[in-house]
Amino acid sequence: MRVEEELSRAVPERDTALTIGVFDGVHLGHQFLIAKLKEKAAAEGLLSGVVTFHHHPSSVLSPQSKITCLTSLQERIRLLESLGVAHIVTLSFTAELSQLSAREFIALLKSYLRMRGLVTGPDFALGKGREGDAHALKALGEEFDFSVEVVPPSVWQGEVVSSTAIREALSRGDVIKVSELLGRRFTLTGQVSKGDARGKILGFPTANLIPDQEQALPTDGVYAACVCFNEAVYQAVINIGLRPTFGGGQRLVEVHLLDFEGELYGRELKVEPVARLRDEIRFSSADELKAQMTRDVAQARSLLKRS
Repeated sequence: MRVEEELSRAVPERDTALTIGVFDGVHLGHQFLIAKLKEKAAAEGLLSGVVTFHHHPSSVLSPQSKITCLTSLQERIRLLESLGVAHIVTLSFTAELSQLSAREFIALLKSYLRMRGLVTGPDFALGKGREGDAHALKALGEEFDFSVEVVPPSVWQGEVVSSTAIREALSRGDVIKVSELLGRRFTLTGQVSKGDARGKILGFPTANLIPDQEQALPTDGVYAACVCFNEAVYQAVINIGLRPTFGGGQRLVEVHLLDFEGELYGRELKVEPVARLRDEIRFSSADELKAQMTRDVAQARSLLKRS
């Protein structure tokens, strides 16, 4: 059984308090849950642990629905570690795992991860058909000798903080709300690829990033952004979309760094959209586009100066 193989490589040195989930985005709700997990672990002398999945369970349970990711697995792990989680276990969510009953999965967590406490959100459930809801887990806790603590959801301006709410805000280009729900700026990363140098000809050289197909992106448009590489941070204007003025094509993230000269090809950039400036639109001429880009840069400088 693959899940046993993976769990057997992650045996902790002492008993644990666990939480389980995808934790896509590691947003404010996740951060609140992790804080409660750490409190419980400290109070009971346990090791705090997170069980997360390589890919979203929907990729197995509903393969026809495409779920994009707010954070890569590597970024999730980094963020969880930054919150002070002592033990992180990654599992492959497979068809085999989806067929385990709640009892079978709990037995594996007890056996391999020495679980003595489980901290969950109010809508959490595990096991085939989501049979292991809070009520069922508490009954299993009595049988398997572990406690269950259900943490209330985090609420921001009357709305429950969730990965779904963040994806919906991204789909509207509301990167300000996205950052508030995440508790930090939204980040996308990519390696600079060869372009057609059209931006350079216009006087606004751009670095072209081809995002991972699983990477969630803000809706198409022009954004003021901060870009990080080589431990430096630069102001930027980015365009996400198909470049309709020049005939479109592959969806790209075009990055124009302000006050930068140098070669970026092959570098990995971390891009943080700060505010949306406008829609991506088709211009009647290159001169019209150039004039608008001049206005975009001026607006971005003003916004980023205040951010």
